[in-house]
Amino acid sequence: MKKKKLVIFGTDDFAQLAKFYFTADSEYEVCGFVVDKEYLIEDSFCNLPAVALEDAEEKFPPSEYDMFIAIAYTHLNEVREQKYHEYKRRGYKLASYISSKATCWYEGNEFGDNVFVFEDNTIQPYAKIGSNTILWSGNHIGHHAEIGNHVFITSQVVIAGRVVIGDNTFIGINATINDHIRIAERNIIGARALIARNTKPNSMYVDKITKKVLQNVNDSTFFFGKSVKSVGGDKDGV
Repeated sequence: MKKKKLVIFGTDDFAQLAKFYFTADSEYEVCGFVVDKEYLIEDSFCNLPAVALEDAEEKFPPSEYDMFIAIAYTHLNEVREQKYHEYKRRGYKLASYISSKATCWYEGNEFGDNVFVFEDNTIQPYAKIGSNTILWSGNHIGHHAEIGNHVFITSQVVIAGRVVIGDNTFIGINATINDHIRIAERNIIGARALIARNTKPNSMYVDKITKKVLQNVNDSTFFFGKSVKSVGGDKDGV
């Protein structure tokens, strides 16, 4: 079967990984890369052509190529969000990748575009994954959970049933979100954090050990200038 043509935005580690996974485990043939002009150092990447954004539509016309935006969580996913909207306006269909080594029943599941699901994720029935959202390897997404748009979930994260994750949220390694919890938009959930209550928008929640480290370096307004809220420990959550 003839494969669809794909071009990837980005020339960093994530772009290289995306190229590997799309090539090894999808219906796509990766044909090249696109970056902003100021980041175009060489005219090739991973032995494929790399072009500046200004030349993308001529080299890789949207009528012939789909696009994947391979940007991680820079500025709380806002950079990836900007490129997502820009390339949709340019007429590109944005591709998604769901690893064949992920456990996904597809019963009642919904996936947006420009989604990337690495291996060993478990996505239970009726869970919904929003557009432009990245699930790194080894997470549990519980039944009827709703993951918003422009979200980045790292690894070994447990999201229980009926959880709602707001847009532009980052969830760190080994975090746990109890069932029926609502995570507001633009949250940072730190590594190892236990979230047992609903959160507030534009806030960061970290475990006690991490909070102590941040305070020791006088960095309690880390990321977006908001106070760091401590969670975790033997008994307490948010």
